[in-house]
Amino acid sequence: MGKIIAIANQKGGVGKTTTAINLASSLAILDKKTLLIDMDPQANASGGLGITEYEESIYDVMVGETELSSIIVPTNESNLMLAPSTIDLVGAEIELIDFDEREFVLSKAVKTIKDDYDYIILDCQPSLGIITVNALAAADSVIIPIQCEVFALQGLNKLTETIELVKDSLNPKLTIEGILLSMFDQRLRMANMVVDEIKNSGNYKVFDTIIHRNTKVAEAPMVGQSVIHYDVKSTGAQNYLSLASEFIANQN
Repeated sequence: MGKIIAIANQKGGVGKTTTAINLASSLAILDKKTLLIDMDPQANASGGLGITEYEESIYDVMVGETELSSIIVPTNESNLMLAPSTIDLVGAEIELIDFDEREFVLSKAVKTIKDDYDYIILDCQPSLGIITVNALAAADSVIIPIQCEVFALQGLNKLTETIELVKDSLNPKLTIEGILLSMFDQRLRMANMVVDEIKNSGNYKVFDTIIHRNTKVAEAPMVGQSVIHYDVKSTGAQNYLSLASEFIANQN
């Protein structure tokens, strides 16, 4: 039975979608059958894997017009499948208001295909609306990417409070897989201070792997590839492969 991991942070620009794409790709490279579900109306995870043309999306699933299995498409990467998104997903926030058990729409959908995958990655939008709540209600755990910058902890307490609220009221099994430090530039004194502060705070479980700033990571989505397939020898690719290995080891 597959494990469902939400990549979430209501703060934008923290490497959330980059993490979702490259963790999913790294898990696939490591022989894990992986599904990436794009839960962001911006559809950057879909475009970042070169998937730009499709008839149905996660929006159609969320509003009850189709089954999740019918929207899943193959990517150019072995072992990695995608459930694409579309800007229409913005409207689902309003359309779901009148749904019974509206927080569990995604959870019910994912249960129908969960056994087909080792891991299912949910790329959440940068908000704490009903779509993100659906993702948290469906997930087994959450990875929270944050920048190695001065405002890194801004909003983190709010997000963890929301996760605890979802756990208490909707999803008792939900846990925080870990905080992922991203966009790290070791030349910057502030970046090193942020890493030390978060790792030494004792308040959060933090991944040992740190994602460094790397131009290859930024270039890869422009050609519709994960950085692992774009340049496997790059620092960014090696960081994400390390993250995937650490993640898998943590499951044992």
